[in-house]
Amino acid sequence: MPPITPKPPGSCKYDLLALGEVMLRLDPGEGRVRTARRFNVWEGGGEYNVARGLRRCFGLKTALCTAFADNDIGRLLEDFILQGGVDPEFIKWVPYDGVGRSVRNALNFTERGFGARGAIGIPDRGHSAASQLKPGDFDWDKIFGQIGVRWFHTGGIFAALSGNTAQLVLEAIRAAQKHGVIVSYDLNYRPSLWESIGGQKRAQMVNRELAKHVDVMLGNEEDFTACLGFEVEGLNLSSTSLNVDSFKKMIEQAVKAYPNFKVVATTLRTVKSATRNDWGAICWTEGQFYEALRRSDMEILDRVGGGDSFASGLIYGFLQFNDPQAAVDFGAAHGALAMTTPGDTSMASLKEVQALVKGTRPRVQR
Repeated sequence: MPPITPKPPGSCKYDLLALGEVMLRLDPGEGRVRTARRFNVWEGGGEYNVARGLRRCFGLKTALCTAFADNDIGRLLEDFILQGGVDPEFIKWVPYDGVGRSVRNALNFTERGFGARGAIGIPDRGHSAASQLKPGDFDWDKIFGQIGVRWFHTGGIFAALSGNTAQLVLEAIRAAQKHGVIVSYDLNYRPSLWESIGGQKRAQMVNRELAKHVDVMLGNEEDFTACLGFEVEGLNLSSTSLNVDSFKKMIEQAVKAYPNFKVVATTLRTVKSATRNDWGAICWTEGQFYEALRRSDMEILDRVGGGDSFASGLIYGFLQFNDPQAAVDFGAAHGALAMTTPGDTSMASLKEVQALVKGTRPRVQR
């Protein structure tokens, strides 16, 4: 028996549907936000990045549930989403009040970091249209039951935006499971999102409830501690080396507490500098661990979105092969490639991911 049973290819309009906020990322390149005179502009959002990666790299059909204020910034975000190939069918457009008092579009100023200077994200997302989404805004029975979706993905970033978004996530994942849709959730702990609404205590209260309804749980070692409260002796989150055996014990605690988890997967990252990391991944299912090749001293151009690209590669592996080893290998390779290019979203091709999975060296292509 495979660990999960997605609906067969071609049986649904969409291979994956994501629920989350998309922000306009302003990137000062090699410089600093505080001294920038110009920015490159990208789109990005934890949940959306997964849908885009599945579409652009892996060729699957994906869509997005979100909301934008109806102004030129919102239309710019829509243009990025269209370029990424993600279907905008379920985007909600909210009338703009002229200045953003009641609704606006989210911005994210992000520095890539270099060497001893770590990456920095400065979100500006208060009163955003997506943060005001609430239960009842989407007809889930129509989306999952009539239109058809094989896999639903959301996460802790969107759940942290407001009490309403957390309730919307709960409504959506319950409806997805009612219609036989695989549900994945990325814990994606962001201290800045929870700080003003109760911190870790609130994060754990929200995520522990949502975790009861998840098939595929994603998160790094900090996520499992901060969002679900699991701690293991010997697991030092501030260490320059990662104790993988201790982290496996944490995952075993999680699946014991949440027997509904069919798959648990995570990246394994040791940060040596902003531009040099050790990188790997593990996946647990049916009592076994599967580990991807670990890459030492991997060079990084822009680390933002690496975990999301891991998630999209992992989901592709399950949807295409339903093989946990293939899934973790594709996830780790896609995440590694995504961090070699700027922006939140992947610029990798399926051919490049397949080559990296096989261990092909990055020689010049002529």
